[in-house]
Amino acid sequence: MENRKALRSREELEEEVNLAAAAITLNVRLRSSDMPVYMQQRALRLTRSLLDSSSAPKTTTTTTSRPNPTHLARAIKKEFDLLYGPAWHCVVGTGFGSFVTHSPGGFIYFSLDDSLSVLLFKTEVQLVTERKP
Repeated sequence: MENRKALRSREELEEEVNLAAAAITLNVRLRSSDMPVYMQQRALRLTRSLLDSSSAPKTTTTTTSRPNPTHLARAIKKEFDLLYGPAWHCVVGTGFGSFVTHSPGGFIYFSLDDSLSVLLFKTEVQLVTERKP
């Protein structure tokens, strides 16, 4: 039993080290999360990929356009809905406040390039039925 705990702790530590290395490589600052490491990595890598592809030059000129936060939020939300089920919510911007309730294991808040912040969280979806008098 002790060996199993030690092995599990070592695996968790390796995952966290890999996440930290990915964050450094992607120039991401993880602010808060209760999400499993593999989902955190997916969120960080997806966001960096979307951000990099949206700021790539569209023509032969050297001007780059600033990414649209609404488009980034929509793409991240759709990807997480597809991979991990509904109902994900995403807020992307340079300045916002928030206070949200989320499902356990479904929250991450991070910033990229020290300017753009991303809040991604999951809520449970319940069917609303009519009340009986």
